[in-house]
Amino acid sequence: MTTNEPTIEFLNSRKVLSSTLPFSEAVRVGDLVFLSGQLGVAPGTLRLVDGGIREEARQTLENIRSALAAHGYSMSNVVKCTVMLADMAEWATFNEVYRTFFDGRFPARSAFGTSGLALGARCEVECIAAGPKSAPDF
Repeated sequence: MTTNEPTIEFLNSRKVLSSTLPFSEAVRVGDLVFLSGQLGVAPGTLRLVDGGIREEARQTLENIRSALAAHGYSMSNVVKCTVMLADMAEWATFNEVYRTFFDGRFPARSAFGTSGLALGARCEVECIAAGPKSAPDF
């Protein structure tokens, strides 16, 4: 008897964060990839980049781009983002940076203010990407 259940893959590229953390960088279920929340940390460290919300947002989105590429996806595959901001007053600045990472076809998005992001971050973004993967970017 065969089932039509999709294959579930737990993915860790080590391009952004160590695989010793207690979560997967991403989980692929069929043609969907669920990317864990990303912060504006310098790749390979748990150190937030300097420069406040603008630089943290840029690095957060660069980390998302790197993680997706490592698994054969790109920003054009992103269909949904959830944005968490430590201060909603920084929403406009975050949006200035965010829009530069997409070609005008913006993913569906939710956003909320929160208190207490990991490492004292100003923003965290998690994404869902869809579509068949291409060759990973190694």
